[in-house]
Amino acid sequence: MDRLQSMRVFQRVVEEGSFTAAARALDMSPAVITRLVADLEQSLGTRLLHRTTRKLSLTEAGNEYGARLHSILQDIDEAEMAAAAHSKELQGSVRVLSTPTMASYFIAPNIAHWRERHPKLMLDLSIDPQPLARIEAFDLAVVAADEDFDANIVARPLGTNNLILCASADYVQRMGEPLAPDDLVRHDYLKPALLPGQDQSGRKLRLELSDPCSEASDPEEVVVTPVLRTQSFDVMLRAGLNGIGFFAVSELIARPYLNCGQLIQLLPDWMLGRVTAYAALPTRKFMPAKTRAFLDFLVERAGAVN
Repeated sequence: MDRLQSMRVFQRVVEEGSFTAAARALDMSPAVITRLVADLEQSLGTRLLHRTTRKLSLTEAGNEYGARLHSILQDIDEAEMAAAAHSKELQGSVRVLSTPTMASYFIAPNIAHWRERHPKLMLDLSIDPQPLARIEAFDLAVVAADEDFDANIVARPLGTNNLILCASADYVQRMGEPLAPDDLVRHDYLKPALLPGQDQSGRKLRLELSDPCSEASDPEEVVVTPVLRTQSFDVMLRAGLNGIGFFAVSELIARPYLNCGQLIQLLPDWMLGRVTAYAALPTRKFMPAKTRAFLDFLVERAGAVN
């Protein structure tokens, strides 16, 4: 039995919550995953997992073993990365956890640039709407929000963007372009999850002037009519591009669509607030060279688009 491989497989099963999900993440068959965990349990002489048809849970021994194993594997990874740092070309993988929006609209468009720079370093990208809850199992997380970070997390700002209002050219031609915040009352609103400048009901938007050098002005609160409510930004963007209504989006994401004319910015002097993107890392005394390389890459690419 390859003890180290079995240990890594067991850790991934615990992280993913099932043998099937771990097999998919590791690109192995479920049968091999099951056998490796069983071999590990046999070598230890104790059961690590409770298995039922519906649920997978840790035994008391498995819980203690898993807690110690995380630290052990982290030390092994750091030792390997320290040795690999002496090589000119980084190899292996960097495990990144990201919100769906940042993965689709910031990380994915830059993967080709990453591959050109580090062709032998694989990007292992996982998606989670709340990535900070699982950050300890990853090298780095990418989030975009006004976050209060725990003491065990180091956060590096990647850039701050205005949240602007946009609609498709089709929609503006059909419904007219609002010239003042109060004009939005006559327009159809695509409501996302709660965001700055939007109340819990999604029927009120609080707009403020986007130019910090402009004369002081009180925020404008306007009543809007949501015609779509969704937690999926992709669904909201697609609906917006198809002319269903107007919506709020960060300048970072909107810029390509604005540049090609698919979207038009509404009320360009106003915004709903600002959102900051962060690269967040678990606090560790040693940062592997692969993690440092990806962090530096994110900072560079964020600077290129901001």
